Amino acid sequence: MKKTDQKIPVSGSINEIEAYMKKRVGIDLSFDLGYREIIVLKKKVQIYYSNGLVDTSFIQELIKKLVEINDFESNTRKTKEIIENRLVHHQFEKAQTMDEAVDQMLSGLIAVFIDGVKEAFIIDVRHYPGRTPKEPDTERVIRGARDGYTENIIENAGLTRRRLRDPRLRMEMLKVGERSKTDVSICYLDDVADKGLINLLKERLEAIEFDGIPMADKTIEEFIMGLKFSPYPIVRYTERPDVAAIHLLEGHVLLIVDTSPSLIILPATFFQHLQHAEEYRQSPMIGTFVKAMRYLAVFSSLYLLPLWLLFAIEPTLLPADLAFIGPTEEGSIPLTIQIIFGLIGMEFLRLSAIHTPTALATSLGLIAAVLIGQIAIDVGMLIPEVILYVAISAVGNYVTPSYELGTANRVVNVLLVLITAFFGSIGFVAGVTIHVLLLASFKSLRTPYLWPVIPFNLRAMVQIIFRIPMQFSNSRPDIVHPRNNYRQPAEKR
Repeated sequence: MKKTDQKIPVSGSINEIEAYMKKRVGIDLSFDLGYREIIVLKKKVQIYYSNGLVDTSFIQELIKKLVEINDFESNTRKTKEIIENRLVHHQFEKAQTMDEAVDQMLSGLIAVFIDGVKEAFIIDVRHYPGRTPKEPDTERVIRGARDGYTENIIENAGLTRRRLRDPRLRMEMLKVGERSKTDVSICYLDDVADKGLINLLKERLEAIEFDGIPMADKTIEEFIMGLKFSPYPIVRYTERPDVAAIHLLEGHVLLIVDTSPSLIILPATFFQHLQHAEEYRQSPMIGTFVKAMRYLAVFSSLYLLPLWLLFAIEPTLLPADLAFIGPTEEGSIPLTIQIIFGLIGMEFLRLSAIHTPTALATSLGLIAAVLIGQIAIDVGMLIPEVILYVAISAVGNYVTPSYELGTANRVVNVLLVLITAFFGSIGFVAGVTIHVLLLASFKSLRTPYLWPVIPFNLRAMVQIIFRIPMQFSNSRPDIVHPRNNYRQPAEKR
């Protein structure tokens, strides 16, 4: 990230430091910024901190240690060395500029200034407010861990390292946003991840010039990925530490953004968005069955509704034995309009469910299913077959593990219905072809989006279709260009 402010060195005058802090940070105006001045060996010592981001017990202990110096020391020539020796906290560093000291203080660290010393002591006692780790709502499993990432980057790093206690696990920290200065960590296995990918991510993160990223991970994605108008997600999000650890072992790189419970997995392909932890919590045979059902549901959500519409408007395409697929009755509204009404109604229901309190969600479902659906049939607005196929399409979207992918599929589904209604079989074939070609043209950080289908990779394709027993999954995906291609290396370090 490029800095526009001039680097101001730490002044040796404590009065100049105090004036700077009042002007730059508003230390005497903002109620959440703490300030304390004490005398240590006849020199002024000032302590600055943010009340809401630190544990006040550490502040009290620090002041106590500094005040006690007056009772046991008398050498005023070594005030700096004595104070530095009494700062017993395990995370300690020095700042040479005021900009760095201010950034650290606003991140939840303590800044200590000593009159006559041209550097600041920085002590890490961060204690961010937030919730405790719990299972994410969008990635639930029947069996498995119930912890999940939170909005605290320190906790998220700990949850990840708890599952990978490898000394080669790296978590590099950067700050993004000229005003927000949000912490962003690049997480990877040093001997596995592609160095070119890591350097590319660093360059793109450092090139971000923006006031702030209060929307956290989504803003980061838009800056580093570049595809501005694609409906499809080209990064994968996860709130599960076990899923993140698996991807690290495969050679992927994670972005941990402070204030966000979702980690960004890079690179990500279309089929990786269809993976779910549940299939790896079951036996290989059951996991394969779960995968097959998921693929069937997802592709049904995309193509079943426009395909049924095609057979309804061109019944000659159907064999005689499948004539029952078409509508058995005609409503007072054209079939295409009925389908659009049904899709819009499902979207209304989904959006209302997001904003409806949990206690009222059941009532909302009953109103939508029993009252609206049944009345729509009774008045002839919708025929039963339309409701059936719209419901199947909606269920298929909910089966999709990735919320972003499910949303994109809904948009494509509507477009395929419209092009099929206007152009019939030619429109359906053209729409599906354009859809596949569009997906094939996407790249996630130079990674083909439809891999391992395009380009074709037989070994990876087998692992996509089947749940392979773990003892036979001893190689990492080629598409991430891992430096160490085997999960069980001959030489252990």
